[in-house]
Amino acid sequence: MTTGASDLWGEFGKYHAQGQKGAEALGAEIERIARKGGISSPVTSSRGLRARLRYLDSEAGRRALAEHGVSERLRRAWEGGRTPSRAKLAAVDAAYWDRRRANLIRSGALKRLLDNEGRGRRIEIHPVDQSTVPEKRRRVVEQRTVTARYIWNDAVSAWASGDLDTLDEIWDDVISDLDSDYAAYAYVGSIGISA
Repeated sequence: MTTGASDLWGEFGKYHAQGQKGAEALGAEIERIARKGGISSPVTSSRGLRARLRYLDSEAGRRALAEHGVSERLRRAWEGGRTPSRAKLAAVDAAYWDRRRANLIRSGALKRLLDNEGRGRRIEIHPVDQSTVPEKRRRVVEQRTVTARYIWNDAVSAWASGDLDTLDEIWDDVISDLDSDYAAYAYVGSIGISA
């Protein structure tokens, strides 16, 4: 039985329950950035509801509303003074975010934001909490920062299509720039992208 570094990292992998795959964290952070901005008024306010319904006043928007269970007839009833239920407000909000996400992807705005005119974005990598790892298996894994360039077009496309395998490859490229302990960042506590 060997106790080399690769065996130790393999053993460490058993204890990453508090973490997530780097690709999953990358996808979640892209989602967070995509949700930044947009309509700030809550859908439960009349202003927030009106703003979302205006945003969704297109063929694609009405289709999104219908996919979430909001018919044209119901929408007209709201214009006539009927009050939407909480479930229907949530459906309007979900349709809004679906359309906004699709528009950010279609327009390329999200890719341009993250690409930052070729300068890329800084990624803070927060390691997995090792408090539950047995003492002899614990590693000193520090928070790291890396600037990622030229990955964002592929990363946003993979995120948009739900392609976790491609996001995984992209994440491997990002962490391969870290020194020899890059494998310690395959699973992370979280990441943050400065955007």
